[in-house]
Amino acid sequence: MNLANDSATSRDIFDWDYILWSVRLKLLAAGFFMYLGVSFLAHWLSLWISASYPALSTKKKIEWNIDITRGVFGVQCSIAGFWALLIDPVFQADKVYSQQNWSWLHCLVASGCMLLDDVYLLVFDIVFRTRNMILLVHHFFASGALLGLIINIKSGHYLILIGLLLEMITPLNCLTTLLKVTGNANTLLGKVNRWVHLHIQHCRVVLTYHMWWVCISNWNDVVENLGLPYFIVFLMGLSILTFIMNPYWIYTSTPRLFGPIDTNSPNTALKKGSSGKLNSETFQKKKI
Repeated sequence: MNLANDSATSRDIFDWDYILWSVRLKLLAAGFFMYLGVSFLAHWLSLWISASYPALSTKKKIEWNIDITRGVFGVQCSIAGFWALLIDPVFQADKVYSQQNWSWLHCLVASGCMLLDDVYLLVFDIVFRTRNMILLVHHFFASGALLGLIINIKSGHYLILIGLLLEMITPLNCLTTLLKVTGNANTLLGKVNRWVHLHIQHCRVVLTYHMWWVCISNWNDVVENLGLPYFIVFLMGLSILTFIMNPYWIYTSTPRLFGPIDTNSPNTALKKGSSGKLNSETFQKKKI
């Protein structure tokens, strides 16, 4: 094995001219269609291996597939985010202006996935008349941050990568959905998943405070690097995430630790004393 050649090949994978609009738009489109393919693959595999999936309504099937897609996206974001946070020497040395070829590729592909999720939310809300305002606001500011990155090629990538690292919660959200739908929310795996899920929620709070620390300790440089309009959008999104969304998500996740989950209303824990009133169908386990 020629390590020098392997290293050169790995660099070539990321060696694009990201200044060109054509390159940025192509990679954004690649991310969109790649994760659209993940969604269709999730549908096909679920039909093949799951006894519960074929019986679901169209709405539940779409939610199932998009949660799996988000889970895969969360794995990508976790790898890139932790690499920037803990390992990459360029980002360790400069948290404001630094860029890397690999971070360009990751952020542009992530933008494509976020665009797909925005399309999903829009169509889903129109067709099924749902209004998840907290998620819509979250996606609005996340998409705005990524759009600013695409337009302003001089902006640093560290804060964006840490923001995408917050998506490390999505694989656990995916597992939660699968366990609920298949009737396994109250198994040992379901309980462990809820504990880990809440722990990761608190880790996300720490990460948002870290983003505040980077902004405050490098205030003038961050404003100069991002540009005032983009910085205002970024700061508004970070403020809403820190003081509204994170506390709300922790508030809704905590009660699930202290009682069995009602599979008929899968986002809530059963009230105290009500578990004895459930019929046998509530805890009937379906085959995966």
